[in-house]
Amino acid sequence: MDKIKVTMTVNKKTVETEIEPYARLLDVLRDNFGFTGVKEGCGIGECGACTIIMNGKKVNSCMILAAQAQGSEILTIEGVENADGTMHPVQEAFLEKGAVQCGFCTPGMVISSYHLLNKNPEPTDLEIKEAISGNLCRCTGYKQIISAVHMAADNMKK
Repeated sequence: MDKIKVTMTVNKKTVETEIEPYARLLDVLRDNFGFTGVKEGCGIGECGACTIIMNGKKVNSCMILAAQAQGSEILTIEGVENADGTMHPVQEAFLEKGAVQCGFCTPGMVISSYHLLNKNPEPTDLEIKEAISGNLCRCTGYKQIISAVHMAADNMKK
């Protein structure tokens, strides 16, 4: 098969590459563009380790062909930081509350929390649980994660 060219905006920078038509967005983000914060856990859309925001929606990048992302706006964990390069309040809260545990689920959890707080600045515990329900943590850090999301919500108001 012939390769195809795709162009997308990742973390506010336009990027372009040639890919196989069957290439997954997860692999292109990691291998072609170097966004290794996007993790592969299960490869079947169950764990949330590969969560990104694409065109304003939270998605599992392992379930999307890179060709489907043509012209898309994508945010990965590498793009969550503040404009001045400092950590975003969600990232700070995850560290402060010990919500990082082993760290494998952290990028997806942070992206899901960031997405939630941009839509709902004062979520309840139930709303946080629903927002992160597509992200699995094997270290049972959910209590710390929920606490971190509340802390981030409070800090984002300041």
